[in-house]
Amino acid sequence: MTRRDTRTILLEKGAQIIHRKGFKHTGIKEILDAAGVPKGSFYHYFKSKEDFGLKLLDYYAGYIIGQAESLTEDNKSSAIERLRNFFDRFLCFFESVGCELGCPIGNLSQEMGDLSAPFRKRLEEIFLMIRSAVEEVLTEARQVGDLPEVVNAQEMADFIINSWEGALLRMKVQKTSEPLKLFDRIIFNDLLRPLGRVQGKS
Repeated sequence: MTRRDTRTILLEKGAQIIHRKGFKHTGIKEILDAAGVPKGSFYHYFKSKEDFGLKLLDYYAGYIIGQAESLTEDNKSSAIERLRNFFDRFLCFFESVGCELGCPIGNLSQEMGDLSAPFRKRLEEIFLMIRSAVEEVLTEARQVGDLPEVVNAQEMADFIINSWEGALLRMKVQKTSEPLKLFDRIIFNDLLRPLGRVQGKS
């Protein structure tokens, strides 16, 4: 196993465990055992557990931001439809896992945001990258007349992301997808309803 392959496997296995148990409740030995890596090898790839956690944030972010950036690549649907489909895909995923786990970035924000300045800085950077992708889609919707000109795309993107993270928190407590469905109805049936439907146009 090459150095790069081993590092990737440690991140993949660590991501799975930490997503389920949290960062503080996951031990280095547990990650090594899951990855099938000899004891003591961890520090060949990461300076510390915190360094591993920061690299893990990049691992999580690569997937989430990749999904968010795909919002701008589909020209077959309207901007708002693409945004709704983006969240609906995650809703389907959470239903498939019993409404557990939650957002790994959100989970680590709650767990580590007050405990580690490097974590806090990287988490905020990730949220800003996600916001940028959502903002771009909202700006597109505004430019084609699906949203009012007065809509502040950046603030709206922040509000949507904050609302989604809150809905995920309630989902984990209630063990039901109803908070995510409520998010969908309020955001897309009310808040982002295209102007044509608001004004009764065809």
